[in-house]
Amino acid sequence: MMNWFRNKSKPSSGKDELTLKELLSKCRASKDFISFEQSDVYTVSYYKSMVDTATVHRDVLPILNLDPSQSLDYLKKILPVESVLVTGDITKIQSRLLNGNILIQKPLTNKCLLVPAVSKEKRQITIPENEYTVLGPKESFVESLETNLNLLRKRLPIPELYVKELIVGRLTKTKVVVVYIEGIANEDIVNTAIDRISNIDIDQVIDTTYITQMIEDNNNSVFPQLIETERPDRVAGVLSEGKIAILCDGSPSAVTGPTTLVEFFSAFEDYFLTWHVASFFRLIRLFAVSFSVLSTPLYVAVLTFHFEMIPEDLLYTLISSRSGIPFPPIIEAIILELTIELLREAGSRLPSKVGQTIGIVGGIVIGTAAVDAGLTSNVLLIVVALAALASFTTPVYKMSNTIRLLRFPFLLSAQLLGLMGIAICFAFILVHLLKLKSFGSPYIGPVYPLRLRDLKDALFRLPFSQQTVRPFTVLSEKPVRFNHKHHAEKQPDKDIDE
Repeated sequence: MMNWFRNKSKPSSGKDELTLKELLSKCRASKDFISFEQSDVYTVSYYKSMVDTATVHRDVLPILNLDPSQSLDYLKKILPVESVLVTGDITKIQSRLLNGNILIQKPLTNKCLLVPAVSKEKRQITIPENEYTVLGPKESFVESLETNLNLLRKRLPIPELYVKELIVGRLTKTKVVVVYIEGIANEDIVNTAIDRISNIDIDQVIDTTYITQMIEDNNNSVFPQLIETERPDRVAGVLSEGKIAILCDGSPSAVTGPTTLVEFFSAFEDYFLTWHVASFFRLIRLFAVSFSVLSTPLYVAVLTFHFEMIPEDLLYTLISSRSGIPFPPIIEAIILELTIELLREAGSRLPSKVGQTIGIVGGIVIGTAAVDAGLTSNVLLIVVALAALASFTTPVYKMSNTIRLLRFPFLLSAQLLGLMGIAICFAFILVHLLKLKSFGSPYIGPVYPLRLRDLKDALFRLPFSQQTVRPFTVLSEKPVRFNHKHHAEKQPDKDIDE
C-alpha cells in the first residue's frame, strides 16, 4: 500500500532560482557563516560548523597565497583535496556549501571553486545494544554512513557490492543508500526499493525507521515487513543471500528485505552455535511467542465459558485463589496486563540502572499488593508474568512490540466467545498474514507457499553443508550458493605410536 505522502511526481517549490548573491546574503544571516577576502583577490566563504578548519588553514589558504593571479581551474589542479569542483550551477553551489564545502570566488566571474572540507564528528564503534550476542563479532553500526559502509565492505570485499545513493527529504536532504550484490540480488527487488525511496515526498527523514514506514508493502499492518538491525555481520549475511539493505546517514541501523515472518524469531547468534542448539533455541522462541499471546486469553476463556475443562484438582486451586475477588477474569487480566505494560514503559524511559530497579522492585511490590488487596488472583499473576517473560525472547524489537499488542484483541475475543473467539481472532490474523508481502515476496514463506528447501533455515537450522541454495523467496539471480561435494569417508585416525 502506497503512503499518502509518496507521489510519482514531486511538486515544484514554486520559487524562482536564487542568484549567487542572494544565496550568500541568506547565508551571511547565520552566525556560523564565515566570509572574508584572501590576498585581496579571492573571497572565501564557508560554514565553520560544517567545515574542518584544519583543512582551511593547512590545504587551502597557503595555496591561495602562492599566486593570487591564477585562475580557479588552475587552483583546482594544484589543491591537495579530492573532488574539487568549478561550477556556476547555483543548485550545486548551495548543496555543496551546506554540506561542508569551502566556496572560493574571484571577481568578474560567475563560477566558483568548491573545496570539500567536511568536519566529520562521529561516535566510536561500540558493541550492539539491542542485538547483543555472547559469540560472534561485537561491532555495531554508528550514525556515520561512510563508517557503516566501511563495516560492510570489510566483510564483503568484492567489486560486485553495489551502493546506490539517493537524497530524501526536502529539508534534511538525507543520504539514503541501497546496498546489494550484483549478480546475486534480484534486479526487480532492487528496482522496487529504489523506486519506492525515490518517490518519497516528505520534509524530513531522520532515521531508517522513517524509510521503513514509507516503503513497506502495507503500512497499516501491525506486523513489521522489513527487519531493522544494528549488526553489520547480519547485514552482510542477508546480502549474500540475495537480499538488499537500506542505510541512512545519521542512523545507527540498517533495513534489510525482503523478509519472512520466521526470520523475526531467528537471532543471528544461531549461526555461531551448532545446528542442534540453534534449532532448539528457535523452537523455544516460537513456543514462547505462542504462550505469550495465548496464555492469558485461554485463562479468561476457560474460566468464563469452559470451566468444565479444568481438572478437578486444579479447579480447587483456582477457586481458592479467586475467592474474595470482586472482578470477573477479564477485568483482572486487563489490570495485570496494563500494569506490566506500564512497568515496561517506565523502565525503558528511565536510565538503565534505575529502569532495571523499577522493573524488578515495581513488579514484585505491585504484584504482591494486588494479590493481598484481593484485586487479582495469584494464579493469574503467575500466568501474566510468564507471558511477559516469554515475549522478551523475540530477537527483533519491533516484532516484540507486535506480540505485546496482539494479546489484547485475543483477550477481548476470549471474553466475547471463549475458545471460539480465540479461534476466530487467530483466523483473522492468519488471513492477514497470508495476504501480507515484503517487497512482493510472501510474508509467511517458506511455510506458505510451501518451499521444502527453504525449511532448512526457517523453523530450525540444519548444518551449513546442507544449505547449498539461497532462499527461494528472494528469487536470487544466482540461486546456488556452492556445490556440495560428497567426500569419501575419512580414514580412521592413526595412533601416534603407529
